[in-house]
Amino acid sequence: MVQGPILLVILLAAIGFIVLMTAKFRMHAFLVLLLTAFGVGLSSGMAPLQVIETISDGFGGTLGFIGIVIIAGTIIGTLLEKSRGTLTMANTVLNLVGRARSALAMAVTGAIVSIPVFCDSGFVILSSLNKSLAKKTNKSMAVMAVALSSGLYATHTLVPPTPGPIAAAGTVGADLGMVIMFGVVTAIPAITAGYLWATRFASNYDIEPDIEIEENDTTNLPSPSEAFAPIVVPIILIALKSVADFPSHPFGTGGVKTFFDFFGNPIVALILGIFLGFRLIPKWSEEYINGWVGEGLKNAATIIMITGAGGAFGAILGATPIGDYLGSILSQYNLGIFLPFIIAAALKTAQGSSTVALITTASLVSPLLGDLGLTTEAAKALVVMSIGAGAMTMSHANDSYFWVVSQFSGMDTSTAYKTHSMATLVQGVTTIITVFILSLVFI
Repeated sequence: MVQGPILLVILLAAIGFIVLMTAKFRMHAFLVLLLTAFGVGLSSGMAPLQVIETISDGFGGTLGFIGIVIIAGTIIGTLLEKSRGTLTMANTVLNLVGRARSALAMAVTGAIVSIPVFCDSGFVILSSLNKSLAKKTNKSMAVMAVALSSGLYATHTLVPPTPGPIAAAGTVGADLGMVIMFGVVTAIPAITAGYLWATRFASNYDIEPDIEIEENDTTNLPSPSEAFAPIVVPIILIALKSVADFPSHPFGTGGVKTFFDFFGNPIVALILGIFLGFRLIPKWSEEYINGWVGEGLKNAATIIMITGAGGAFGAILGATPIGDYLGSILSQYNLGIFLPFIIAAALKTAQGSSTVALITTASLVSPLLGDLGLTTEAAKALVVMSIGAGAMTMSHANDSYFWVVSQFSGMDTSTAYKTHSMATLVQGVTTIITVFILSLVFI
């Protein structure tokens, strides 16, 4: 297996190849990601058969986690669009917040939803509402997508009960209540930074939402409760599952917890959302049931394939020593509260998963907290925030979330790098600056 600085050369070459082939030569991202995965695996010294096995496991593992969620979410979106439920949702939201604040509304909604729900699932669930608002307000999907994705991303990496921050807090021995408090405080600037990037910079890219809204015909529209139910009910169920899984067991350990663990699983919750979406169809017939569901399946196919290929690429990077090399090099430097951020950012950029970056960095820095002078309860909580800031820096081609955001929003790879990836970089830098300021006060 290749060791040392050449690993970084391989990583940078892989990223450059993805951007070049997808942006300039317009090769399909599915093929580019698989070719890159093979190239990285073989050039880093992995055995050829191990490369094949890792790619297969990475592809299947990613789809095992998010595949059914993508399919169910896409079917719900199709049902809402065909029934004009998206028009009802858009009108309802705009009546509450106004046209000028639609992007801000999605950023805040995303931040709230992602506390109990993984950001990938949250983006899928909210995608149809996001598209309908973009259409109604004549905003580019680049603006709306980045506003939503950055809102989801901030709390995903900073605020428990999302698994990554919880695991990091447990590893470094931080008080969970204090982590939640600091998480909320640091998430606010991160959300604001993502929103400002969306409105000031992503607005330079004009992307038409791929949704049709017949605004002139407002007869026989679904009611707000009917339109929002396929989205809101799954979110509530998933949130209740997160509450049921708290270490304090607020719902006990018996049948009530089992109920929420089952129905709050994103797969089960979204399947229930599909059946709630069936209430929107004009009549129970094959034309609507199989026709609309079939169209949703077709829409999901490309997204699933690209997301799976991104997972394969991420698995290959995770199987190489790239992450270990970066972590070992950076851990030698006494950089105080910035060290966890730098290690997590390097790991995130190298292997793609924010959760893996959070957990791995926490394991690396935990033995170093005494040497870094970060042993108080407030210091440990801020270490988790520093790790979370790094774990959002930055989302690109080896991250399944990158492909969920780009594919559901109709963005090509180059545009997604300039909008979504750069937004996550800005969010990460903003967050670590916030953490540093807090450290001056509390450490």
